[in-house]
Amino acid sequence: MGALNFLSDYLSDHFYVSIRKRKKRKIMQQTVNIKVKIDCDGCERKIKNAVSSMKGAKSVEVNRKMHKVTVSGYVDPKKVLKKVQSTGKKKAELWPYVPYTMVAYPYAAGAYDKRAPPGFVRKSEQAQAQPGGTDDKLMSLFSDENPNACTIM
Repeated sequence: MGALNFLSDYLSDHFYVSIRKRKKRKIMQQTVNIKVKIDCDGCERKIKNAVSSMKGAKSVEVNRKMHKVTVSGYVDPKKVLKKVQSTGKKKAELWPYVPYTMVAYPYAAGAYDKRAPPGFVRKSEQAQAQPGGTDDKLMSLFSDENPNACTIM
C-alpha cells in the first residue's frame, strides 16, 4: 500500500504544480515614448519617480524641452501611460510624432503640427506614401535603374 500511496501523491503533486505554474508571456524589451506637458522640476521628478518604480522599467529619461518621457525595459505601453496619468498629467498620450524624413508628405493635412518638436511631424495616414501609387510610378519611369526608361535623358 505504501508504494501506491507514494505514486498517487507524486502524480497528483506533479500534476497540480504543472497546472499552477502557467506563466504569463513576458513582454519583450522595448522603448516607450510618451508626450506629456512638463512645466517644472517638481513635475519632472514626480513623473520620473513614478515610472522608475514600475516593475520592468530599466531606464527613464525625461526631456522637458520636447515634453517627452522615454522608458526602456520590459514594460507595457498602456501601463506606463496610466502610471504617468496617475501623477496628475491627464493629457499624457503615447508619442504621436515621427521624424520628418520618415514621411512622404510632411505638409499633408493632419500631419503638420505647429506644436511638434523640431524635425518631427504627426503620424498620419494621409502623409504616408501609398504603395504602388502614381508618384512611385512616375519616379520609376525616369529612373536609372529602369531599363525601359526614357532614353532622351
